[in-house]
Amino acid sequence: MAPYTVAQRVAAEFLGTALLLATVIGSGIMSAKLSAGNDALALLGNTLPTGAILVVLITVFGPVSGAHFNPAVSGVFWLRGESSSRLTLFYVMAQICGGLVGVAAAHMMFDLPLVQVATKMRTGTGQWFAEGVATFGLLFTILGTLQARPKSVAVNVGLYITAAYWFTASTSFANPAVTIARAFSDTFAGIRMTDVVPFIIAQLVGALIAMLLAGWLFRPALQKQIKTVCAE
Repeated sequence: MAPYTVAQRVAAEFLGTALLLATVIGSGIMSAKLSAGNDALALLGNTLPTGAILVVLITVFGPVSGAHFNPAVSGVFWLRGESSSRLTLFYVMAQICGGLVGVAAAHMMFDLPLVQVATKMRTGTGQWFAEGVATFGLLFTILGTLQARPKSVAVNVGLYITAAYWFTASTSFANPAVTIARAFSDTFAGIRMTDVVPFIIAQLVGALIAMLLAGWLFRPALQKQIKTVCAE
């Protein structure tokens, strides 16, 4: 990563997360308006822009901040010793605040009240397990791609989220900041405030399992690389 200042990195996380949430909420509102009550079409209309914007945002902001846009991702890099406690705290704060600003921006674009409280119920064992699976898959995708082909992270994350919207019962929030922000939008992409905490717990558990498994699974390849470099 280039030597950007802390302020630049935190600003990148704020702006990137804001644009991500503006896309998630905005595309959800537009999809609901145009789908004439067809939930499958509405979900598709919400999915494709989200996957696409992730490719763009990670490509643009990756060199500046690492393009986490997700407290679970920032937390994993902190646990791996790749980010300081201070920077991780700043990232998480920026991600949460950026998400809320992105939601408000989407509401403003569609002439809706800036602040809302979601009423859409997303609860139950299946939904919680789905969030754990979704976040596990996201973190494993990131860590695995960094190991195998770092330049493909943006595309792989976009593709994974596009797929996870459809194969998970929860439509793959996979992000505590996104979950919190979506609780303040009573639209297609919203989630009731009372459902937020179980989602976040499941996300953090999924992220931790992914970190541990990836650390074990990819260790032999890393050791081999180190031995090759030393031999040279």
